[in-house]
Amino acid sequence: MSTIDPPVEVDGQKLMQFVFRAVDEVGATLNAALVVMGDKLGLYRALAGAGALSPAELARRTGTNERYVREWLNAQAAGGYVSYDPDTGLYTLPPEQTVAFTDPSSPAYLPGFFQIALGSVLDSPKIVDAARSGAGVGWHEHVHDVHEGCERFFRAGYNAHLISDWLPALDGVTEKLERGALVADVGCGHGASTILMAQAFPNSTFVGSDYHAGSIETARRRSQDAGVGDRVRFQTEPAAAYGGTAYDLVTMFDCLHDMGDPVGAARHVRRTLKADGTWLIVEPHAGDRVEENLNPVGRAYYAFSTLLCTPASLSQEVGLALGAQAGEARIRYVAEAGGFTRFRRAAETPFNLVFEARP
Repeated sequence: MSTIDPPVEVDGQKLMQFVFRAVDEVGATLNAALVVMGDKLGLYRALAGAGALSPAELARRTGTNERYVREWLNAQAAGGYVSYDPDTGLYTLPPEQTVAFTDPSSPAYLPGFFQIALGSVLDSPKIVDAARSGAGVGWHEHVHDVHEGCERFFRAGYNAHLISDWLPALDGVTEKLERGALVADVGCGHGASTILMAQAFPNSTFVGSDYHAGSIETARRRSQDAGVGDRVRFQTEPAAAYGGTAYDLVTMFDCLHDMGDPVGAARHVRRTLKADGTWLIVEPHAGDRVEENLNPVGRAYYAFSTLLCTPASLSQEVGLALGAQAGEARIRYVAEAGGFTRFRRAAETPFNLVFEARP
């Protein structure tokens, strides 16, 4: 004889609290597209330092349609991104938002973060299909906003920390770079980290590699524009088979967890390093336990991991799928399985963990 469980009592007040939270979430999801729109149309830049503007004036300054701009401004005001004065009908971009949306030299620069989020959402139907089959979705299969947004977001952190904090935290590495070292930047994407290091250390030589040919084309172009093309070489190669040997330093920025075979990549790093060389691994900030990551940063990274990082790994051989919230213990395991005997956390930010691995 079957039994019927008694109905679960629903707290109506809690239900409506969740419904209104969900309304806020939908608004936030749509706002990602509006932020990218404002960035691409130059709306934030035109508002920056301009004082209070009307929709008509902002449209005139940006060569856009006033009716679209009015709705965009109202949505931004409802979300607290711009300030609205009901007495004058004018809109202002506060100084903090001015930094966040218009200053690419600031570590708080956000347009790239929204751009990669929007691109991830646009590509989500591919992930729905992949989740049914267990297949992967490679980095090269994503829309341009994913590639460009990723580089723009991470470049802000590299500009703020790479030269001043992360490299000095490694044992003797800055001194080697100043004298003249050979560096492999693996998984370099558009080459932001490679170029930044080349600009800071003119006596050193750098080799950037990435399996995505489109990113390497962009990196080559940007290295020439930056004036470091004579000391930087970019190659389309997988992480477990990049060329060259006797490197003083191998770097991987926010990419190890995306690889199908991170242990294989670690073994290759070990083979290509000098005996006294260093492997710098920069990964998203994460604790080793799920409950340590149940916070706003962890939420964003778990979401990116679902839509980008895990599918990327599953699209490659082995498909270990560490995920963007791998944590220090799992990264240590990868390094030690690859033949490294010394491993430590050298630095961290709210968004990144920085590890040093030595043979």
